[in-house]
Amino acid sequence: MKITVEAQVAAPIAQVWKAYTTPEDITQWNAASDDWHTTRATVDLREGGAFCSRMEAKDGSMGFDFEGTYTKVVENSLIEYAFGGREAQVEFIDGEDAVTVRASFDSEHTHSIEQQREGWQSILNNFKRHVEAVTA
Repeated sequence: MKITVEAQVAAPIAQVWKAYTTPEDITQWNAASDDWHTTRATVDLREGGAFCSRMEAKDGSMGFDFEGTYTKVVENSLIEYAFGGREAQVEFIDGEDAVTVRASFDSEHTHSIEQQREGWQSILNNFKRHVEAVTA
């Protein structure tokens, strides 16, 4: 099953794209809750290129690498990638006052659909706050 989340980001498309694809930015916004953080990120933004974000609980109790391979990259428009036997697509839709960032991904079987939707939406909301704070 595909799950889709989205956010409207009030910033220029080039800035939204950069914040989504730059390791220094990713470590600032990539967490689903305040007790988690991304300690490092790598990005090889090209078809066939790899990415990895190290996500850890701030108390050090657990962590994991969110990693995969880019399967399609269209600058300022689209990123598709494969990860853990699943696929995801992130669209960047430029509008008059904001960029819609829409992420669609294959669900997994460990967590409920609602937990997955809430987690990915929370990360996207953090992304929106990060970009808009830099823009302000």
